[in-house]
Amino acid sequence: MIERAPVEYSDVRSVDGPLLVVSGVSGVGWDEEVEVRLAAGEVRHGVVLDADRDLAVVQVFEGTRGLGRTGTRAVFSGSPQRVPVGEGWLGRVCNGRGDPIDGGPPVFGTELREIAGSPISPASRIPPSDPIVTGVSAVDCLATLVRGQKLPVLSVGGLPHLDLAIQIAAQARAGDERFVVVFAAMGITHADASAVQDGLEERAAAGELILLINTAADPIVERIMTPRVALTVAEDLAFDRGYHVLVVLVDMTNYCEAVREVASARGDVPTRRGYPGYLYSDLASLYERCGRIRGREGSLTQVPVLTMPAGDITHPVPDVTGYITEGQIVLSQDLHAKGIAPPFDTLASLSRLMRRGIGEGRTRADHPEVAAQVHASLAQSRSVRELSELLGEDALSGTDRLYLRFADVFERGFLAQRSDRARALEDTLDRAWRALSVLPRRELTMTSPATLDARYVEPDPPPGDPAAAATEAG
Repeated sequence: MIERAPVEYSDVRSVDGPLLVVSGVSGVGWDEEVEVRLAAGEVRHGVVLDADRDLAVVQVFEGTRGLGRTGTRAVFSGSPQRVPVGEGWLGRVCNGRGDPIDGGPPVFGTELREIAGSPISPASRIPPSDPIVTGVSAVDCLATLVRGQKLPVLSVGGLPHLDLAIQIAAQARAGDERFVVVFAAMGITHADASAVQDGLEERAAAGELILLINTAADPIVERIMTPRVALTVAEDLAFDRGYHVLVVLVDMTNYCEAVREVASARGDVPTRRGYPGYLYSDLASLYERCGRIRGREGSLTQVPVLTMPAGDITHPVPDVTGYITEGQIVLSQDLHAKGIAPPFDTLASLSRLMRRGIGEGRTRADHPEVAAQVHASLAQSRSVRELSELLGEDALSGTDRLYLRFADVFERGFLAQRSDRARALEDTLDRAWRALSVLPRRELTMTSPATLDARYVEPDPPPGDPAAAATEAG
């Protein structure tokens, strides 16, 4: 959109819900910032949802209560939405528009930057490499997050996806390099907003966190702005100031619902399940803003969290997300019912860029082998469990029973982890080996003899409950 000087119009044709329709306008474009001035002097803020000939549809963030057709003026700024960028954001808590809600002054920056942003040019990208260690064993060992990657968390309502997102945001590190977390919450309850602030208090106090909160009671257009504001601020820190930035987006399903509502208000033609046809390109415009740029020191990594309606992974939101991102972390209802937290579904989760960020010189030389062996052994234990349910446990061989024991030790001693305790990567990999060592050495075919000689732990005769001895809370 070509920028122009602000223009004021007072011909309000209608006020309907949060929407204000202004007629007689000229040169107004989508996403343009608007100030709505009431006769009493109050100023509200909005954004252009639609512009057609001489009509402009404006979404008023603060609502239209008390706003009438007469005495109301709309000042169109002539420019798209912008936010200041810079290190002044560090340690701040703001709403989805970037206005402080922590009692502090407005955020000042070195410049104003459009929140629409743009994806990184493929010619400028360099492949993601080097891990971000989250302190969560399941993620660090089996679906390693790599700097510059986009790795979504797929969950179902009722599962502790928010707890996992908070834990990752609170514990993640990029070695000894400068690291910042931008946490953007969209459409969450006030109780969840309080939980986010409490869980990230320490990181905020250290000046390593930027928190944007849009609650379910806030305007839906603000919900659409929230990830864009977060990514605009993150891009400046990553690519202009050399930070390694992790952006956590919770919950992208709420964001997509807001996109659907706004599309309906605009009169866009709906497609599958009522979502607009541009849902793919809209999500891609967000997800593709992460990565690493040639010649720049920093990186921008994304962990979007999605709740799948009725657990349907073919729902448009997770389905479209899967085409754009590089893997997924899937949470399991069955593990949650067993009291395993986080309920990480190992066989359904993967990080497609994991191999770029692990191994000698990055994590540990045996990391690729132990991760591959855990996946293979869990797949076999699942087959054994299905056989046991079909034929009964008496039909199982001694080795089959060890696979069932391995699965139990793995869940209780490796997956299960307190949300307030980070595990060192060495501890995580050692725990994986202790679980694998339940199995006979001959069964560990995904690892080399040299690695087995160095890491395999010869099991002791199991007294009592074999799983209990290997279980450590934390």
